[in-house]
Amino acid sequence: ICVLIAVMWIYAFGFAPRESFNKINDTAWQARAQAHCKTAEDQRFSIEDLTPMKADDPAALATKANLVETATDYLEKAINLIASDKPSDAKGQELVPEWIAYYRIYIAYRRAFIVALRNATTRPYFAETDIEGVPVSERISKFARENNMKTCQTPYDLSV
Repeated sequence: ICVLIAVMWIYAFGFAPRESFNKINDTAWQARAQAHCKTAEDQRFSIEDLTPMKADDPAALATKANLVETATDYLEKAINLIASDKPSDAKGQELVPEWIAYYRIYIAYRRAFIVALRNATTRPYFAETDIEGVPVSERISKFARENNMKTCQTPYDLSV
C-alpha cells in the first residue's frame, strides 16, 4: 500500500499533465484580447482620481459615480470588442462565450453600483454575485491569468 501511494504521488508531481481547464490554444486571440484590455486599462488609469474622498459627501459620491461610469464604459467597450472576435480553437469557442457572459454579469453589478453611488448619502460597498461559491470577478480573473491576459482581469477600482 505504501508503494502504491508513493507511486501515485510520484505520478502526480512528476508526470501528470498540468494544463489548466481554462487554458485555450489560440494565442493570437489571447494577444488581441490582451490588447483591447490594455487599451481599456490605460483609459481607466487616465481618469484615475486619487483624491481622498469623504464617504458621507453626496457631491464626492456623485463625482465617484461619474468616474466609475466612464471606467465601466471603457471596460464594456473592450469586452464588446473581444466578444466580436472568436477564438479559432474548439476549447476557446466553448470557454470564451462563458467568460464574456461572466464579464457582462460583472459589468451589470458595476452599473448597479453607479446607481447606488448616485443615490447614497454614505459610500455603499460594491457587491457582486457568487457562481457556485466563487465570486464572478475571481472566475473572470482566473481565466484571464491562465490565458496570459493579465489586463483582462477585473479591475480593482471599486475597492474601498
